[in-house]
Amino acid sequence: MKILITGATGLIGSELVPALQSFGHQIHYLTTSPTKKKYFTDAQSFLWNPQKNEIDSRCWEGISVLIHLAGASISIPWTTANRIKIRQSRIQSTQLLVQSLKATKQTLDTVVAASGIGLYPSSLDGLYKESDAAGSDFLSSVVKDWEDVVNDFASYTSKIIKLRTGLVLSRKGGVLPVLSLPVQMGLGAAFGSGKQGQSWVHISDLIQLYIFALELDESNVFNAVAPQPVTQNELIKILGLVIKRPVFLPNIPAFLIRLFLGDRSALVLGSQFVSAAKIQEKGFLFRYTTLEMALRQLYSAEK
Repeated sequence: MKILITGATGLIGSELVPALQSFGHQIHYLTTSPTKKKYFTDAQSFLWNPQKNEIDSRCWEGISVLIHLAGASISIPWTTANRIKIRQSRIQSTQLLVQSLKATKQTLDTVVAASGIGLYPSSLDGLYKESDAAGSDFLSSVVKDWEDVVNDFASYTSKIIKLRTGLVLSRKGGVLPVLSLPVQMGLGAAFGSGKQGQSWVHISDLIQLYIFALELDESNVFNAVAPQPVTQNELIKILGLVIKRPVFLPNIPAFLIRLFLGDRSALVLGSQFVSAAKIQEKGFLFRYTTLEMALRQLYSAEK
């Protein structure tokens, strides 16, 4: 099949494109940067600029599947301007895709859209399922609005799959290099109580989840997380064990985190224990089911 991907050169997309090509799929991808037009071998690139509502409509030629990953990083400082950027990079890009697809007068078989477990309220209790209600903080509202606008594809596709992603474990980017650096220096410590839930997924399992989603037969939403979430205390302890560094420092007090990060402290103090049961019931098999298993593979593999 021929697949159009947004966010193709990011952490997830850069792994997903070659994986899809290995199955014989043809890839079109949208990029905002002319320098990334030759990022992949045997993939066709097209320019777009969601902020200016511009897109090369030729990107849709022959396309039966859209995988929509684009969105600004939530780890940038949460200034007023960046809050707008985080929200609009998701909302405007999706609206532009819907408008462009409508103008082509064609339909798709499947839309697979990234989402996030930040939809759920922060809680130290329970295990969130896909049917649970959204929270009311900044991240929750962003994810809820993001998912709502993805629903606008319904008029132009027979199937929409949303994947609510947790902490993506990869040595090429994301949260792991940030967490591992102080641990490697002997300065590893959890934040606040350390009891907050960390729902994670190995990058390889996440790539397979996207490929698995293409074969599902109806619209649905799934948590894209491994089956065994951990506390932040456990995450730092296991990380130290795997990279053979002691973790002995006391946790960094929550008030200091809030002092330095403000509202963005929710990224390290927020807690979501999230269930993977629904996607497992559909037949998906995780290769990396425990955090230690995932980290040992990552730190034994080549960078």
